[in-house]
Amino acid sequence: MEHPTWNTLRSYGAVAGLACVMGLSYQLFVFPNSFAPAGINGLATMLQYLLHVSIGYLSLLINLPLILLAWKKVDPDFARKTLTFVLAFSAVNLILGRVDLSALAYHTGSSAILGPVAAGVVSGAVYGWVIRRNGSTGGTDIVAAWVRKKRPEASLVWVIFTLNASVAVLSFFVYGCQFEPVILCLIYCYLSSSISDAILKGGKSALKFEVITRQPEALSHQLMDQLHHGVTVLQAEGMYSETPRYLLICVVNRHQVVRFQEVLSRFPDTFAYVSGVNETLGNFKHIA
Repeated sequence: MEHPTWNTLRSYGAVAGLACVMGLSYQLFVFPNSFAPAGINGLATMLQYLLHVSIGYLSLLINLPLILLAWKKVDPDFARKTLTFVLAFSAVNLILGRVDLSALAYHTGSSAILGPVAAGVVSGAVYGWVIRRNGSTGGTDIVAAWVRKKRPEASLVWVIFTLNASVAVLSFFVYGCQFEPVILCLIYCYLSSSISDAILKGGKSALKFEVITRQPEALSHQLMDQLHHGVTVLQAEGMYSETPRYLLICVVNRHQVVRFQEVLSRFPDTFAYVSGVNETLGNFKHIA
C-alpha cells in the first residue's frame, strides 16, 4: 500500500503539471491568435491584450481572494489544489512570456479555427482531470463550488453561460470589432465543455437493461453464463394482467448489446428497455 503522503504529493504534482500544460496552451494557441477563451481567464486575456499586463499577474490578482473564500467556505483541500494550479499557471505564463516561442506558436493561417480547437481540447482535458482530483482552475469554478455547498439545489448553468456569452460579446469590441474572435471564443467554449464533460463522466460507460419476465432463473443463468455480469432480480406485478412478474436488472458493456439481444430473443414473453450508464464503480467486470 502506498504511503498517504506520497499519494498527496503526487496529486498536487499532477495539478501543477496540468496547470503548466494549460499555461503552455495559452502561449502557443490563445495569445498568438487574438481571441479570448471562456470564463475569468477570458476576461484576463482581454485585459492583457488591452493593458499589456501579463495574465500571470492578472490571474493571481483575481483568484487569490476567491481561493481565500474557498478555504473558509468550501474545502481546504480544494482551496490548496486550486492555489497550486493558479500559482503554476501564473508562473508558466510569466516565464514563457519572456521567451520567444514564435517558432512553436500556432498563428492563424489557412484555417483560423485550429488555434481555438487545440486550446479548447487542452482546456477541457485539463479542467476535467483537475476537477476529478478535487481541485479547480480558479475563477468561476470557485464560485460554483461555493454556491453548490451553500445551495446544492441551485443551477449554475445560466451563470456560466452568461459569463461566457459576455466574454464572447466583449471580444468583438476588444479585438477590433470583428466577428472572428467571437466565433473562435464560442468554438473554444464548446470544445472545452464537451471534453471536460466526457472526462468527468468517466470512460467506464455501460448500458443498463431492465427486463420484465416470467422466467427469471433461466434468463438470469443464460445472461450470467454468456455475458459474465451479475443480474439483480426483483419481484413485480403486471397491473394490466394482475399476474406476478420479475424485474431483472443487468449492466453490461456496450459491445455486449447484440449478445444480450440474442439471449432475450429466446424468451419471447420478455419485455426489456435499456438506458445509458455514465460510469461504473465497484465490482463491474469488463469483458473483452
